[in-house]
Amino acid sequence: MSSQGVGAPLVRKEDDRFLRGRGEFVADIRLPGMVEIAFLRSPFAHARIRRIEKPAYAEDRVFTHRDLDGVAPIRAVAGLPGFKPSEQTVLAELKVRHVGEIVAMCVAETRAEAEDLVAGVIVDFDELPVVGDMLAARLPAAPLVHEAWGDNVVLQSVVDDDLSEIARTAPVKVTRTFRTARQCMAPLEGRGLLAQWHARLGQIVLHTATQQPHIVRSGLAECLGLDHGKIRVVAPDVGGGFGYKGILLPEEVCACWLAMRLGRPVRWIEDRHEHLTANANCREHHYEITAYADREGRLLAIDCEAIVDTGAYSSYPFSAALEPAQVVSILPGPYRFEKYRCRSWAVATNKPPILPYRGVARAGVCFAIELVMDAIARAVDREPHEVRLKNLVPPEAMPFDNITGKHFDSGDYPECLRRAIGAIGLDKIRERQARGGGERRIGVGIAIFNEQGAHGTSVYRGWGIPMVPGHEQASARLTPDGGLELRVGVHSHGQGLETSLAQIAHAILGIETARVSLVHGDTALTPYSTGTWGSRCAVMAGGAVASACRALAGRAKRIGARLLQTNPGSVSVGGGRVIGPHGSVSLAEVARVWYRAPQNLPDDVDPGGLEVTIGYKPVRDTGTFSYSCHAALVAVDVEIGKVDLLDYVVVEDGGKLVNPLIVDGQVFGGTAQGIGTALYEEMPFDSQAQPLASTFADYLLPGSTEVPAIRIEHMETPSPYTEFGQKGLGESGAIGAPAAIANAVNDALKGLGVEIAELPVTPQRLFAAIARAKAKE
Repeated sequence: MSSQGVGAPLVRKEDDRFLRGRGEFVADIRLPGMVEIAFLRSPFAHARIRRIEKPAYAEDRVFTHRDLDGVAPIRAVAGLPGFKPSEQTVLAELKVRHVGEIVAMCVAETRAEAEDLVAGVIVDFDELPVVGDMLAARLPAAPLVHEAWGDNVVLQSVVDDDLSEIARTAPVKVTRTFRTARQCMAPLEGRGLLAQWHARLGQIVLHTATQQPHIVRSGLAECLGLDHGKIRVVAPDVGGGFGYKGILLPEEVCACWLAMRLGRPVRWIEDRHEHLTANANCREHHYEITAYADREGRLLAIDCEAIVDTGAYSSYPFSAALEPAQVVSILPGPYRFEKYRCRSWAVATNKPPILPYRGVARAGVCFAIELVMDAIARAVDREPHEVRLKNLVPPEAMPFDNITGKHFDSGDYPECLRRAIGAIGLDKIRERQARGGGERRIGVGIAIFNEQGAHGTSVYRGWGIPMVPGHEQASARLTPDGGLELRVGVHSHGQGLETSLAQIAHAILGIETARVSLVHGDTALTPYSTGTWGSRCAVMAGGAVASACRALAGRAKRIGARLLQTNPGSVSVGGGRVIGPHGSVSLAEVARVWYRAPQNLPDDVDPGGLEVTIGYKPVRDTGTFSYSCHAALVAVDVEIGKVDLLDYVVVEDGGKLVNPLIVDGQVFGGTAQGIGTALYEEMPFDSQAQPLASTFADYLLPGSTEVPAIRIEHMETPSPYTEFGQKGLGESGAIGAPAAIANAVNDALKGLGVEIAELPVTPQRLFAAIARAKAKE
């Protein structure tokens, strides 16, 4: 292995500028003549707009829906049968459907002055009945979020096997109800944008903190009625995304329209109150699940009904179909069994739209299925890991098509579980439990799952959403001095792509990573891409970079062979040189000849020169399946309901690791988010769908004192379908933690008859559950 190539744990190149404060985020960009936007947002969850009165002194600086002539609503569609699309006007027209929905846009020289204008706008609302709970939203008498629908069901997804015989004869039947809280993603940087009308080019230039510049451009073109060539989207440095920055924003549409109208740059920087109360919901699920098993704990069938609260609108481009439809397809996890029935409902409520947060749907389904597996283990009086070992897909069955048609590409799931059990020290933990611990009880929990990443055309073609991934393209160009410039349409906002893609280029060409630069985040300079989502960059962009560098090497070999006066078939590229039988020449010299001494080129040189753009798809594009087992050791204080994490182990298999150091960072960060899901993070709403957490004093995030020293072990089972055998794993850390921690808490409290079934496991919930158990005694 090269010290700089695939597999090398290089320190991230981009960290140097970030640690020195030299990153450039949207809020750092200031243009001459720039003005600031503030938005008037609805204080009600459901109301009709009777009248909007602008301040007489500022009518030309306040804009409502009536002013936005020719602006189409955001319409995120899906082709799934029964899906109901919503139309979201970028400024509310006749009514508002959630707290924080934008009603008016105000512009001034400073943000403070714009907020003063907001305070001067008078809006008359007629409040309407509110539906704020997803279970209540399905009832016949529930208020309607969208009257034209006739109900609040956005989509129903079904897998319907006949379970009657198994239900009648199965020796073990376990039924549980689970619920996960609504959350807010919390990237360090909130949303932000700056729009500028470029009069000479007749082009709107939007700088925005987004994961998907090309998708945002397409959405803007639809809403503004412009050709794509009239829109340029630039994503500068972005301080975290997690799906929160993976949609088209109404604020982006508003700002671009305003920039064209005023002929001045306009900027909006989201504040944390807007982020928490209006914009960032995710994750809220409800499960009724029954599992059937034999006396050994082998799964026979699963029957599930799941509801996902999708909020008031469908977000572009993924739509409200993504999360609930995925529940049905991924609930079986890494297990094999005979029969499966699952119904899921996407339900609209008067809350902000749900967005695809890191580990989309998987954290919820992993929580549900893994707590059920522990319940089966208790029912058959076996260790939880023993029951799982009887049900996991074995390595000799790989590749394996599961009960919902998911194609698991490779892996050894049982070995992953065994390593996690060994690393956490299960036997010693059981010895400690046997000795007792007074009011502070310890427990151990596990969760094993797989993660489909790098989804391709074959996965998304049936969804009918505004984006379907195809060939991922990359451009590679040798510069005149022998450096390498890569251009990709994905965006790096914490993934370390400036480093890992340079390592892939080094593996093919041997150019030092320090001499490899990456251009990304600009629709004018990069090939089209659906962007960064779904753990796809290492597989798709990595494969595209490798393909482009390989094609570039082919062109360089022909020039190098001429300089070496040998046959092109006898040379190779490595170590930054073209190597022949009797000598070598540097790629820098090859580049110099192409650009500055063309008289020395061979007659049959490729006229395309030393710049190539190549598209890439894996051999099979049904996605890669990384997998992981999380093991948590907790201590629960039964007197106050407090949970402490004593130890945490992650055994992870992401195939061939391009950069193990970056992978560890992804796993650490994801697991910290998963700990937040398990123990802290909750966006509560009252009966009128009013958000009750508007600051980080109310919305709790785990900090350094709440996250233990996570221990990571890697397995590397290559995927047979990708360039180097790599798999997507950027989301996995966030998936397993909630289930592992909840199982650990239940293990600690099993002697009290307490079983947690709702997230997060807060002291209040835990204390109440302990009190109920004691009352029963």
